[in-house]
Amino acid sequence: MKKIIRSPGSATIVNAIATGSGSAFGINLDIVAEAKLRDFGIKCSPDLDIDTSLMSICAKNVFNYYDIDFEGNNDMDVCGVEILTKSNLPPASGLSSSSALSNSITLAISKLLAEEFDKKPMNDLEIINLAIDSSLEAKVTITGAFDDATASYFGGVTVTNNMDREILIKEKMDDHKVLIYMPNKDSMTANSEVKRMKLLAPLVDIAFEKACQKQYYTALNLNGILYSNALGFNTEIVIDTLSAGAIASGLSGTGSAYVAVIDDQSKDHVKDIWNSYTDSGRIIETEVDNLGTSIIN
Repeated sequence: MKKIIRSPGSATIVNAIATGSGSAFGINLDIVAEAKLRDFGIKCSPDLDIDTSLMSICAKNVFNYYDIDFEGNNDMDVCGVEILTKSNLPPASGLSSSSALSNSITLAISKLLAEEFDKKPMNDLEIINLAIDSSLEAKVTITGAFDDATASYFGGVTVTNNMDREILIKEKMDDHKVLIYMPNKDSMTANSEVKRMKLLAPLVDIAFEKACQKQYYTALNLNGILYSNALGFNTEIVIDTLSAGAIASGLSGTGSAYVAVIDDQSKDHVKDIWNSYTDSGRIIETEVDNLGTSIIN
């Protein structure tokens, strides 16, 4: 028996690190996780060269939730799992790769074990919360990234109180195209300068207020300028992108990816601007994802 789950990444509207509240929207870059039963143990086989600690922790926590022994040490129900992942979502870039990974693996193994052992399946928020707990345990997130996790799980846009894990707004996002600029620089969230970001709290509150008013693009622009400045990223990229006609532009997460929401008229202009930079990185074309996490098999 196996389960295959697809979870998209997300892009930042308001980064929650400064205030504990944030907003994000799904993007059509994803991680596909396949989980299949084995006799015992947890085997992780990612397609990318990444640390598998988060994968293992997600699996362990689902087994513990259902009180199933994966090591064969007790008289409880015993089985193990093998996890394979395929991803076109760049890691360590601010595009919620950790949320997509933890969501997909947690849901896949939950479905697998619930069916195999006739257990009551977790509901959506239980899946999300366990995935966040695993991400915190793996130390790949600062706030738990409830905004990123919910945008990845449900698709569309979410506005959240991350500290209380409360969804304030959850709705479809306009079906715009999205361009992502990837400078030649990775940025692990857990290594980011939290003190510098928290200094921004009064200004980030303004961006969050705009998100609560569903002025998502204004919030994204303001947040992008604030955080790129605080983290030492080039704020001119945001301004250049807007001057090229983008609907909105900003740093996603703690970087290094910049996101531009575009229309057909601005697409080529934005790409030309980005390609003109002397240290030009990679450009990815995608779109808003309103589907969210889904069961493939």
